[in-house]
Amino acid sequence: MTILNARNLTLEEVHRLFGFQKHYSDSFSNYLSLEPLTEAEQQELLQIRNDFDRYLTAGKVSEGQVKFLAVAPLLRLAGFYRYPIEIVLEENIADIEVEDEDIKIKGRFDILAISKAKHTKPQTYFWVLLIESKNSQIDISTGLPQLLTYSYKNLDNQKSVLGLTTNGRGYQFVYLEQGNPPIYYLLPELNLMERERSSQLLQVLKAICQL
Repeated sequence: MTILNARNLTLEEVHRLFGFQKHYSDSFSNYLSLEPLTEAEQQELLQIRNDFDRYLTAGKVSEGQVKFLAVAPLLRLAGFYRYPIEIVLEENIADIEVEDEDIKIKGRFDILAISKAKHTKPQTYFWVLLIESKNSQIDISTGLPQLLTYSYKNLDNQKSVLGLTTNGRGYQFVYLEQGNPPIYYLLPELNLMERERSSQLLQVLKAICQL
C-alpha cells in the first residue's frame, strides 16, 4: 500500500483521488447571514490588524505566529471560544483510504472548531469550521489540497463542511458539499489588512459561529 502525506498533495492530485469538482461563488449570502459589527468589534478588529501589520512589516510571519497573532484573536472575537463551540488543535486525521486505489493518506489538521451541542453520529461532533494556516509569504491556495483532503473524510458524517485557508493576511473560505462527485465552492477572498474586507471577514466568522 502507498502511504501519502496530505501536506504533499497537489490540488490536481486531490481532484483525481477524491473526484472533487471546483466551483466559484461571488457571495457569502448564499450560505451565511452577515450582521453589522458593533463599534467595539470594529475597534478590536483594528487592533488585531495593527498587531499583525507590525510583524508583517518586520518580515516573514511564521505559521505559528499567524495562528497566534491573527487566527486566534479573530476566532475569540467572533465567539468561537464560547460554548457550544470547542477548538481542537493539530489533531491527526484518521487514515483516509482511497477507493479503487491502494493508497492511504495521513495528515494533521491545524485548527478545527466543533459543536459540542451537535452530533452527526454517536461520539462524532459536528464540524463547524476547519482551518489550515500557512506562513505570510505562502499563497493561501497552498493550503487548499490539505483542507479538501481533511474535509472529504468528514463529508461521510455531515452534508457540508466549511473550511478556511489563510496566511494571516489573506483568507479563503471554502464551502464543501456531499455529492457524487463532491463539490467545493471557493468564496470571495478576504483580507485582514484592508478595512472593508477585514470587517467582512469578522462578519463571516461570526455568522459561521452562530450556525
